Amino acid sequence: MSMQEVDRSGIIRQVVEKRLKQKEAMGLLNLSKRQIIRLVERYRREGSKGLISKHRGRTSNNRHSEVIKQQVRKLIEEQYADFGPTFAAEKLLERDGVKVNKESLRQWMIDWGTWKPKRSKRVKVHQSRPRRPCFGELIQLDGSHHDWFEGRADKCCLLVLIDDATSRLVGLRFEDQETTDGYFRVVRAYIEREGRPLAFYSDKAGVFRINHSKVLSEGETQFERAMGQLGVELICANSPQAKGRVERANGTLQDRLIKEMRLHGISTQKAGNAFLAAFMEEHNRRFAVEPACEVNAHRAGLPTGEELDLIFSKQHVRTLSKNLELSYKHAIYKIKVDDTGYTLRHAKVTVCECLSGEVTVVYKGRILPYQRHEKKTYTADIMGTKEMTARLDKLAKQGKKHIPATQHPWRRFVINPNKMGRAEGVRSGSYPQGV
Repeated sequence: MSMQEVDRSGIIRQVVEKRLKQKEAMGLLNLSKRQIIRLVERYRREGSKGLISKHRGRTSNNRHSEVIKQQVRKLIEEQYADFGPTFAAEKLLERDGVKVNKESLRQWMIDWGTWKPKRSKRVKVHQSRPRRPCFGELIQLDGSHHDWFEGRADKCCLLVLIDDATSRLVGLRFEDQETTDGYFRVVRAYIEREGRPLAFYSDKAGVFRINHSKVLSEGETQFERAMGQLGVELICANSPQAKGRVERANGTLQDRLIKEMRLHGISTQKAGNAFLAAFMEEHNRRFAVEPACEVNAHRAGLPTGEELDLIFSKQHVRTLSKNLELSYKHAIYKIKVDDTGYTLRHAKVTVCECLSGEVTVVYKGRILPYQRHEKKTYTADIMGTKEMTARLDKLAKQGKKHIPATQHPWRRFVINPNKMGRAEGVRSGSYPQGV
């Protein structure tokens, strides 16, 4: 008997012996009068053994049959071998129509050896920050470098935007590297769909912040400049834990998104980007929470399409020569004017390179027409660390040298026998005299 059954037996015995009233027993055992009467009758008929549960030692009525268990095991081993128990239970129900509790499946997978239980680790305590109350008040963004296509395509970076108040994914996009252009694409798509948020929360990567000590107080990155023109504040976190919501989302996506793309047969970035909208909708339906305040903090007013093209462009200041020319990226741009153009001589103009590659020259809010002429260049390209890594990886694949096999003819003959000695298998006199 369990301790609970022993205590129950003592109380029921006192009721039978008239030392305790049924009403008092009801309060002690937290049972109804009907249950007390039933236990008293069973005690009088069978004694203390009658109070032992009749279900002990019997198979549960809700237990899955061995046939179902073997069917689930086959599906797990063939399709969901690297899935976690929770995700596997979802897919078994969604794709195969088999309903299994995630905790039951966890125990089965541990017994089968397909899931290893995780040990709790000692971690540094980071006090959680309360969520912002309104949707669109703070958007966390980050890039996750990973082998997203499991070798079916090159490694790439997933740019992730998540709302702090609701944990809603508001932007996803695959890019080769974590670059300014990539963030421009994903942020523009997001604000055109939802509106302008109040603030972005990022790390201290070079895309968001100039980290050189000499220009730290003066300069700004292209992303900072674009957000300033849109009226969106950019905040940089001091640690990964400070923006833990997007960091945890990266871990979830590296588990679920990879497996979803595998199940849908997606093997390219283009197909992956087309799939992300449907994935975001399903992910938000499952994991998003309601905000504390119903007010939507997104601002609906947006610049026109042409203005957005200029805002989400790389902008550089150039000085026109006395001939109204400027140099930009190995090309000469000659400004076309109707008059003499004296006012533009040595003027400061802004060169805007849009995401499409189109170049626009702006002077005091006015777009200047120009003619473009290519010029030869002898200088090396300038690029960041991440772009350099991708370029070197590409060159390494192209520049692999062929190494001759051990039995290759080049390895069997000696070029200079006077120094190397007679090669094995080469007859004497096979070289001309004097060699």
